[in-house]
Amino acid sequence: DTATVVDLMAVGPGNPQGINDGSSATVKYLTGYLIEKSLSVDNIFVIALIFSYFAVPRAYQHRVLFWGILGALVMRAIFILAGAALLARFHWIIYIFGAFLLFTGIKMALHRNEELHPEHNPVLKLVRRLVPVTNDYHKGHFFARDARNTGKLMATPLFLVLVLVETTDLIFAVDSIPAIFAVTEDPFLVYTSNIFAILGLRSLYFVLAGVMDKFVYLKLGLSAILVFVGAKMLLTEVYKIPATVSLLVVVSMLAITIVASMRKNRREEKEARIAAELT
Repeated sequence: DTATVVDLMAVGPGNPQGINDGSSATVKYLTGYLIEKSLSVDNIFVIALIFSYFAVPRAYQHRVLFWGILGALVMRAIFILAGAALLARFHWIIYIFGAFLLFTGIKMALHRNEELHPEHNPVLKLVRRLVPVTNDYHKGHFFARDARNTGKLMATPLFLVLVLVETTDLIFAVDSIPAIFAVTEDPFLVYTSNIFAILGLRSLYFVLAGVMDKFVYLKLGLSAILVFVGAKMLLTEVYKIPATVSLLVVVSMLAITIVASMRKNRREEKEARIAAELT
């Protein structure tokens, strides 16, 4: 009958767990997407600091973000393929990933107010040493010929900004990609959740860049997520946390972070208003 046909189609060598695989994959994708999206918010904060440090005109920021995101997609594809191959061959690496995420989460919580110092970035120092750099933006180009230097092709400050953005994303990828492998080891789900989270990064930047200081508990929320997924990796042989539970935990942590930040902002605004009235 029809029920038997459905059962045979749903359960078989290619689908031993039945039709629930589809919903399970959806939950894993959403969890990975939320983890990547939440970590990318912290990335946005760093990008905003880079733009501010180099005084990048708003008209040129779109260009940097476009090429930065394009480069991020390529780099993350390499990371994900390498990570999936390593996990498939040496499954014990998952414990290294877990310990690294646990350490990173704790470090983020303890040093959440660190300042950005681009001038100390070793990659930027290397680029400055290898490539001559102009002082002007030259209408948003990454390279330009300097008329004051016999028409020599030189990098513009916008190229330095792009290098820093790519370096920053590489650092964040080291955290975020192992975090998603804690949710699923399926390279397709890992990469697609990364892609769709990153593709909206440019629009998200221009929405959030001006209000990033309002998310006062962002670092704590992100550190809690990293600690959770790190612990999940370390406990994988003892107890495998269901994908649905992981999704609920990540959503709850993000919600708590947002609500707590909003309440603190309202409280500070109320105190400032009262102080202004008293004076």
